[in-house]
Amino acid sequence: MATSVSESARRLRDSLARVPRDVFERHVAAAEVVDLPAQVPPWTVTGVALAEGDSFTLFAEGRVVLSEEAGLWNGAALHLWARVGGRGPLLNGTRDTYGFRAPSSGALELGIYQGEWRNEDGDLDTPRELYEALGGGLAVLVVRWRGEARAGVEALARAVPEEPLFAAESARLARPIEKPAGWEYLWFLGPADIYRAARFDGTAAISAETRDDVGILRRPVRVPLRDDTRLRWRWRVHDLPSAVAEDQLVTHDYLSIALELDNGQDLTWYWSSTLPAETCFRCPLPHWDQRETHLVVRSGASGIGKWHDEERSVVRDYETAVRTDAPPPREIVAVWLIAVSVFQKCSGAVDFAAIEIASEAGRTVVL
Repeated sequence: MATSVSESARRLRDSLARVPRDVFERHVAAAEVVDLPAQVPPWTVTGVALAEGDSFTLFAEGRVVLSEEAGLWNGAALHLWARVGGRGPLLNGTRDTYGFRAPSSGALELGIYQGEWRNEDGDLDTPRELYEALGGGLAVLVVRWRGEARAGVEALARAVPEEPLFAAESARLARPIEKPAGWEYLWFLGPADIYRAARFDGTAAISAETRDDVGILRRPVRVPLRDDTRLRWRWRVHDLPSAVAEDQLVTHDYLSIALELDNGQDLTWYWSSTLPAETCFRCPLPHWDQRETHLVVRSGASGIGKWHDEERSVVRDYETAVRTDAPPPREIVAVWLIAVSVFQKCSGAVDFAAIEIASEAGRTVVL
């Protein structure tokens, strides 16, 4: 049985109380444990005031539950967000523990993410009523540091070695995962520890490993869309995050490459565990079904663990797969790498290389 939010909050307060006074006063400027019921949309003002540039860390425990029976629940890495002074930029970590620098001065607010953000100030783009169906919540210890976060986290981990969140954040800081240069995580999904730069046989690549998380890595481009425009890439899939068809909400775990288009649509090419090649469908997730289409490039276990070269006609695939009232696209505005494993909570792994967009007019090398 999952620990209740109140039990987690009590343990975090007890752990904080066990920090020796001299350690606390040397490293901690302010601390508060905040209960975040999942049903409260979306922002809660904490008692922690921040000045621009202050270092602070969130230590969170709990989970936000949509359906216990279907396994639709996730923790702080997906659902816990923060902002300062009621405005953006929004802050979201990659794990149950994460540290930030305050982008501005003001009161720290913590939010439960459910649905989608309308803008980078944290206004909801989905109905507040979505929160009514949620259960659970998060208990969050907020610590504003007197100096650098790493010194404070390590001091707390040494002082209270039995507190797993202190140890987890100390380990994360000791082994940070850097995203590939030139790429950014899609802002309204937040960052993740999924992607990292790699090299194979002297060739630049990006490796992705996902387990119970989600991340879309985005690289902006400006490429006019022509009838002869082709998307080319190499990939090597090691593990698929789903063993069943990915076209349902509760099984929508997959690895793919996608193009973001100037008409608000995106088209994603992915490797399915069971759906036949050339199968296409609109995304089964609410809100995403208005803009995203999936197209199966490969299917099944054959070829797993080997490099494959792919080439797709963007216009042909768009006209075949995408059903929308949006005007026809004229330009490709970004390339996405997508990894999803939050629904079935299995693991997936893939390497990407040699990504380019080409036509008779020229070639844009993305990776």
